[in-house]
Amino acid sequence: MQVWTRLVIALSLGTLVLTGCGGGNDDTPAATTTQPTVSVADYVVPKVQSCATGDTPETALQGQVPAALRQSGFGGFNCNLKLVSQVQGEGASWSSATYTDKKGQTCFYHATMGASPAFTNPAAPVRVNPGVPVINITDPARPIRISSLTSTAMNDPWESLRVNTSRGILAADNGLGGGGGPEIDLYDIASDCTQPQLLASVPVGTGTDGGITPANKPLGHEGGFSPDGFTYYIGGAYSKSYFAVDLTVPTQPKLISAITMADLGVQSLPHGLSVSQDGTRAYFVSAGNIGAIGGTAAPPLNDPNATGDNGFFVVDTSEVQSRRPNAQMHRIATVPVRDGSVAQHTISFSVRGKPYVIEVDEGGSGGIQDPAAAGVKTACNAGMTPFPLGHIYDMSNEAAPQLVSELRLETHATQNCDKVIPDILGLSAFTYGSHYCSVDNRENATALACSYFNSGVRVFDIRDPSKPKEIAYYNPASAKSPGAGSGHLMFGQYRPGGPDWCASRLDFDFDRHLLTTACQDNGLVVLSFENGAWPFPESSKAIEIGN
Repeated sequence: MQVWTRLVIALSLGTLVLTGCGGGNDDTPAATTTQPTVSVADYVVPKVQSCATGDTPETALQGQVPAALRQSGFGGFNCNLKLVSQVQGEGASWSSATYTDKKGQTCFYHATMGASPAFTNPAAPVRVNPGVPVINITDPARPIRISSLTSTAMNDPWESLRVNTSRGILAADNGLGGGGGPEIDLYDIASDCTQPQLLASVPVGTGTDGGITPANKPLGHEGGFSPDGFTYYIGGAYSKSYFAVDLTVPTQPKLISAITMADLGVQSLPHGLSVSQDGTRAYFVSAGNIGAIGGTAAPPLNDPNATGDNGFFVVDTSEVQSRRPNAQMHRIATVPVRDGSVAQHTISFSVRGKPYVIEVDEGGSGGIQDPAAAGVKTACNAGMTPFPLGHIYDMSNEAAPQLVSELRLETHATQNCDKVIPDILGLSAFTYGSHYCSVDNRENATALACSYFNSGVRVFDIRDPSKPKEIAYYNPASAKSPGAGSGHLMFGQYRPGGPDWCASRLDFDFDRHLLTTACQDNGLVVLSFENGAWPFPESSKAIEIGN
């Protein structure tokens, strides 16, 4: 894709420097149970055991939309997740957020993607309501679009749109076309989420915000809050840096720290992130192993001793959290993820008091997909997963995270390559693979929901993180007329009759047993868990939302 050619910026594939790191071995055995031990590399997540009456289960492999269905017009699949309501609007793109305000109103916001120098699709309709829509979902059966936010960063926030529950702030950085300017936008949504109040729409890191001026100019793409809401981190793909923005005075955000990918020991790209509950650790990713479509060397498929440059970092952010003058961020560990590429983001969470991190890729082991599926075929021939997925790590020793499981569907299994390659020929970038995941409660995680592009929304039981099990899925029907804000359309990858790109993060609603997200052609979808699929007896209501 053109975006990755631009974003790579002369990326060279080097070997990760492993400092006290014992993770990243795809042959790490899963936890021993009464069942025979299966290596992480061979583990396929068990399919849903039973669906609710009236559901439309998948007809082929787990996660597959066969070529014949794409040609005849895909009507959608669902199992234990039922569509409650939808607002297609003008479509959606890469990120979304949910918030319940002091009045008890619940609102949903999602990014949209308009034309930019990097992406212009003559087939796209004229935009009527650009920006981030504000949708009232207090009555989940009757969502109402109220307005759209059109400040600088909200016009195309890419993967940066986030809500902080603690302070009731909606934030985004300027991700126009994958990497816009240095602006950050902040809104107060605490009192009335249906009427966001603009706090700031200003550049940071340029010498005018009262903070530092880094060597690499901040440009938007990804973003995420510290749980307390006082720091917003930017993953700047073009800038090849991560940035920390102080929000102590939300009307006056200022840049207070930065760390480059070179500082972290690689020449790959920054992307998404998560921050620990106490704010003293960040889990930044290294989006590497991209392959020829990104103008780089091939991923390290056939050399078992090469780790490549895809993975994540454990970073000490305690100086940022404590607001130490001239705060620095320090790398603690580097964790290579060889079984994938283009690391998308992380989530740190706990299960029964034990710490974990999930790292999620958006490229398969052979790199970002090309129309001939050459990288997919090469990965299959090397016995590596052809499509991106999530990797769960035990973080008991943060200097040496241990891989315990991967969220491999049947579409990811190399023995099924011949069955799925006909489905995806002629398509680029994203097909059968992960993008964003979210847990139901970061402090007591029992379920994990992931957006898997053409495979739709998938929900997993992670009460045993070493043995995830699928409990529900929803793959929407093909949209007949995607809107101008659909990234799927703007990337030129929409095909009439074909499956959508479900790519956004997701939010669990414990009280109402709902899951809310956005798919790019279909827009907002509010889903209800059926058949007692979730919550579990061990589940509890989250204090904060998502990742």
